[in-house]
Amino acid sequence: MSLQKVQLSNGESIAYRERPGGEEVIVLVHGNMTSSKHWDVLIDKLDTRYKVFAVDLRGFGQSTYHTRVQGIKDFSEDLKGFVDALELKHFHLIGWSTGGAICMQFVADYPGYCEKLVLLASASTRGYPFFGTNADGSQNFEHRLQTLEEVETDPSKTLAMQGLYDSKNREGLKAVWNAAIYSHNQPCEEHYDAYVEDMLTQRNLVDVYYSLNTFNISASHNGVTNGTDQAKDIKIPVLILRGDRDYVVTEEMTQEIVADLGDNATYVPLVNCGHSPLIDDLEQLTQRIESFLS
Repeated sequence: MSLQKVQLSNGESIAYRERPGGEEVIVLVHGNMTSSKHWDVLIDKLDTRYKVFAVDLRGFGQSTYHTRVQGIKDFSEDLKGFVDALELKHFHLIGWSTGGAICMQFVADYPGYCEKLVLLASASTRGYPFFGTNADGSQNFEHRLQTLEEVETDPSKTLAMQGLYDSKNREGLKAVWNAAIYSHNQPCEEHYDAYVEDMLTQRNLVDVYYSLNTFNISASHNGVTNGTDQAKDIKIPVLILRGDRDYVVTEEMTQEIVADLGDNATYVPLVNCGHSPLIDDLEQLTQRIESFLS
């Protein structure tokens, strides 16, 4: 599936994949360390009644990164620019991990576009916390990082991951993914190699970390920022999906989404899945998505 590009008014060029289908439109929004490429198995699996678009967010894949993002809202504004450029008026959104936060921000800001929202292993309505590092390398849960500089210089997460990127350490990236994401099943070798090559296109790792740490659409303070209280503006049906052994997004974070979105949201744990249900159980994932959307 070839990549196409669209120019946004902010000067960024957004790459995307398009799969032909029927009248109903699904827009897929990927997470950190990925791009539209990582949706490939779901794109192939989804019923042909859906026309599917998958974007490369700014600074990922084949999209540009001229201006550094300062928060999740920058990504959601790019998403608005994208759907406007393609004249998409009514669609479903599926946001995976960081993509979930982006989709929630979009739906809160722009009612009337998205009909149903699927949050897959999503960051919380209160962000994704980044904590300091103790002398022994463990996380210091007493100290949540506050500034961009603190996130940039954190040794255990930012510097370690950025080091793998800078040295193009493909085996190191696979080791991280095998421990945290592909902990149960792995993609076939050909797919996995392509995914790792794709990870190396990311140019905004620290900015995404900082954006996740400061994101907060709840009514409460998250330890870094006051909430915007926009969660209450999400009035469409929401399906929250999380693998029951997700090592990246905790049950606690998912329960924050449940609490903040209230009656609009339905939470369905995915059985025997980690942070990538696309690889762990594509059949279960697709069935849950399609039954919700129909």
